[in-house]
Amino acid sequence: MTFTPKTPAFEKAVKDSRNLKAKPDNDELLELYSLFKQGSQDPPFADAPKPGMFDLTGKAKYNAWSKVNDEGLTAQQAQEKYVKLVNSLKEKYGFDG
Repeated sequence: MTFTPKTPAFEKAVKDSRNLKAKPDNDELLELYSLFKQGSQDPPFADAPKPGMFDLTGKAKYNAWSKVNDEGLTAQQAQEKYVKLVNSLKEKYGFDG
């Protein structure tokens, strides 16, 4: 996969996601994680280590990212979806920014 630079909107959304007034639920957190990883490609999915057998949180994160990767979402598309998701979470939970 070729390197896709992070857009300013994506970088702002990453910062904004840390300033939500309430913590998103686990499904929302997994979606944020998977879109962030796919959008940043650091490391690329193919190079990412698989979590250990007893790392349940790591497995959930890896599986969420795997699903996004398997859908064929490009890094650019993932960044766009991440920005939209963060904006919807800002409306849902409030935002300190």
